[in-house]
Amino acid sequence: MKIGMLTGGGDCPGLNAVIRGVVKTAVQQYKMDVLGIIDGYYGLVNNKVRGLSLEDVSGIMPRGGTILGTTNICDPFHYFAVVNGKKVYNDVSDKVVENIKNNGIDAMIAIGGDGTLAIAYEFFKKGVPVVGIPKTIDNDLFATDVTFGFDTAILTATDAIDKIHTTAESHHRAMIIEVMGRNAGWIALHSGIAGGAHIILIPEIPFDYDAVIKKINERKENGKHFSIIVVAEGAKPKGGDVVVKRIVEDGAEPRRLGGIGNRVGDEIERMTGIETRVTTLGHIQRGGSPSPFDRILATRFGAEAVNLIA
Repeated sequence: MKIGMLTGGGDCPGLNAVIRGVVKTAVQQYKMDVLGIIDGYYGLVNNKVRGLSLEDVSGIMPRGGTILGTTNICDPFHYFAVVNGKKVYNDVSDKVVENIKNNGIDAMIAIGGDGTLAIAYEFFKKGVPVVGIPKTIDNDLFATDVTFGFDTAILTATDAIDKIHTTAESHHRAMIIEVMGRNAGWIALHSGIAGGAHIILIPEIPFDYDAVIKKINERKENGKHFSIIVVAEGAKPKGGDVVVKRIVEDGAEPRRLGGIGNRVGDEIERMTGIETRVTTLGHIQRGGSPSPFDRILATRFGAEAVNLIA
């Protein structure tokens, strides 16, 4: 039996641990072959595959990223090419199914977030056996208690908040840390609590600028001349909308959020006169070596995916 495996969407700590878990379980326990699909669904469209052996996955568990590569702008059901300077879209899903069959793949493992798994489901409806493994630092996938990558992301964010505390206190500033999460506040909430933030703004609860200012002023009146505010990138004020940094037409999530931290910072400085600085953590939350928790969770996901196929 032969398994095909891909990683899709944004990279995430723990992807290599999943890949390792799949290969070790498939080869050692079931004597299966594993083919790695290069660069997510792009590799399925263009037939970019490679065999994965035990040697290939040796030592990769602590590494960030994915040895298979990934992309979040390739949907075989809405695949684009540039012709004469214009984007032309086609459904190449039948070609993908043909490539899967020609490579002798009996079942697919798709490791990704909502976009990757939604595409995997479409291939399942076309007759391709698929097992999906939930992946995102945002921890926002339906029907999952926790996704791998989340624990590492909050460790990274918490470490940054700890470091920012010292400069905030020394300079008597309001310091804003904008974290990822899209439309979910898990990273902001967990890292904010763990890092001792004084204000946490999350997408699920639209915030009131007056309440934010009141909290900062109360701290100042009590002799605390600095404040730490953690803001999720999808947070928005009451009656307002999210701040969109840019639009990526062919992405699973076209609206790329970002910039709410600067908006909040400008308002705090305008309404209080307190010097305010903003730090946007950005892609640092996706990078680096996965935490022990994420390594174990990812390994278990990989092993169980193979068990389901077997």
